[in-house]
Amino acid sequence: MAKLRQIAFYGKGGIGKSTTSQNTIAAMAEMGKKVMIVGCDPKADSTRLILHTKAQATIMELAAEAGSVEDLELDDVLKEGFLGIKCVEAGGPEPGVGCAGRGVITAINFLEEEGAYEEDLDFVSYDVLGDVVCGGFAMPIREGKAQEIYIVASGEMMAMYAANNISRGILKYANSGGVRLGGIICNERKTDRERELVSELAKRLSSQMIHFVPRDNVVQHAELRRMTVVEYDPSCKQADEYRALANKIINNKLFVIPTPVTMQELEDLLMEYGILKEDDENIGKSKTA
Repeated sequence: MAKLRQIAFYGKGGIGKSTTSQNTIAAMAEMGKKVMIVGCDPKADSTRLILHTKAQATIMELAAEAGSVEDLELDDVLKEGFLGIKCVEAGGPEPGVGCAGRGVITAINFLEEEGAYEEDLDFVSYDVLGDVVCGGFAMPIREGKAQEIYIVASGEMMAMYAANNISRGILKYANSGGVRLGGIICNERKTDRERELVSELAKRLSSQMIHFVPRDNVVQHAELRRMTVVEYDPSCKQADEYRALANKIINNKLFVIPTPVTMQELEDLLMEYGILKEDDENIGKSKTA
């Protein structure tokens, strides 16, 4: 039996991480891979396109209703969607109350105790918020759960900043947990020289831009119907892009300990590619007589 591969998709909020991960997982399932998605984003939107639903009931919600996590059964939280993909959402507390990352820790511990990982799986995919790499959100990295990290980014400065920050988190736990960076996925935003810029950032991180996902409105059409592109329009070019990405992840052999850059190096990179101009550094600074 092939060894279970645990992968994670990280990326800043709004970068299209959950959409990219679900479309990629759908393509993997189409190729015959057995996959479980563990949603680790408090928005609980990591499985909606697979389950064709607004939002899956989360472990945190169900535990609150039942009294405690110990009162739950695996069947209560594990749902099956498109092509047999298993889906779980960790969830989080009420806004403004408690640590959002706590749900991730609770969910993964529960799944382990209930034997979810012992099922016939090829991949477990974690979909993790990457704006902050706090203790809870870093758990898949810190505890050695996810061995391969894929960062969804774009040519936008804050997306690149988040990718670099996530790389710092991977570096911190690389030796203790064995986690590695598998590559950067560029989710196109049509910024200047985007493909070149993200490729260069990946290179500076000692990694690769594993795939460039072009922007296409068919993604939004599919999302409005709560479907992945692979299911909604399997013959379109965009579906083939997700298949190509899925195939690259399945066959990936380049797993590295990343080499994060400094903020200054990141800004220098943006200047090198003409995104930032030298005179931009003075914008917002008060002029002295």
